[in-house]
Amino acid sequence: MDEQKKQDASQTSLPVETPQQETPQQLRKSAKKYLRAKRWYKASEEYMKLLDYDAHDIDAMLGLSLTLDATEHYESLLLVTQRLLTLEPNSAPGLAYRARALQKLARLSEATIANDQALLLDTKLGLAWVNRSGLQLLQKRYPEALRSAQRAVLLAPKDARAWANLGISLFNFNRTSEALEAFDKSLALDEDQMVALQIKTEIFCRIGRMRDVIPLVKRALLLNPLDTMTLTQGIQAYRTLEMYKEMKEYARHLITLQPENIFALEHLMRAHRGLGEFAEANETLDRLLALDGSNVRFWTLKADTTYRLERYREAVAIAERARNIDPEYAPANRIYERSLRLMYQRKDKHKSNPAQS
Repeated sequence: MDEQKKQDASQTSLPVETPQQETPQQLRKSAKKYLRAKRWYKASEEYMKLLDYDAHDIDAMLGLSLTLDATEHYESLLLVTQRLLTLEPNSAPGLAYRARALQKLARLSEATIANDQALLLDTKLGLAWVNRSGLQLLQKRYPEALRSAQRAVLLAPKDARAWANLGISLFNFNRTSEALEAFDKSLALDEDQMVALQIKTEIFCRIGRMRDVIPLVKRALLLNPLDTMTLTQGIQAYRTLEMYKEMKEYARHLITLQPENIFALEHLMRAHRGLGEFAEANETLDRLLALDGSNVRFWTLKADTTYRLERYREAVAIAERARNIDPEYAPANRIYERSLRLMYQRKDKHKSNPAQS
């Protein structure tokens, strides 16, 4: 009876289906779908599978190059383009991607040669014009960079880098409003375009639009929390807006990255003072003076901070040191006189009330 049940069960059990392998056509379609969605790593996986099917698939190599460029894997991009150009030496896109990798790896002469070859093969290749404008900016050839960037946005209007390069080029000629328009177009295409975020923030800092700086700084720090330029811009904005708590946070962050950054230490000190934390400000001033002991402003601020801690005798001595550095520095003279006056007032008070001393 048990044997019969086993036979019946074996006859009624469903066959196990093995998953069907995707065809190259399916993989290619899937890869392009992921590219449109900017899911770079998924697209990269599909192109790698295509290359497993056919190691000579030029289209897959170009697709893989695009994803490696987008994810900033430039060493890998260089290897892929070397393989591609071995198979198809006159591939203009292959040369342009190779130039891209070389540029990002700071091999500018080789990048220029590869990119020039790409443009000889295809004068309307948008990526090559983006590369050329970027290389010219790095070489400080600003008039040529502007012309190349203008060409790039005509040929590749949906490339955020093209608009970012145009913005930088315009900014170098003090064409601020046009530069901002270019950066806005860049960020509309790619909200994570770091260069556009940084330079747009710099423009807003210069023209005093500090409240507009804050969201840009926050966005940039989400992309790169270690970016010292962005931290510096945020500190400047928070100081102008007298947002001392946030300024203290950013200054501390910058000090962890650059412990001897005088700008960061000064603004940490100023944040402490703005929050009424004078003991902490005094400690930070000691660090500043260890780095720059001849700075009359720092000695004067230390005298003022010590004064606020009601250590008047010490404040007098510190203010005197500031006056020795620059006898004409009015703030040092003022804090010296105030501290001296209160020091004597305290002395007189103690003399008249000896029981309190």
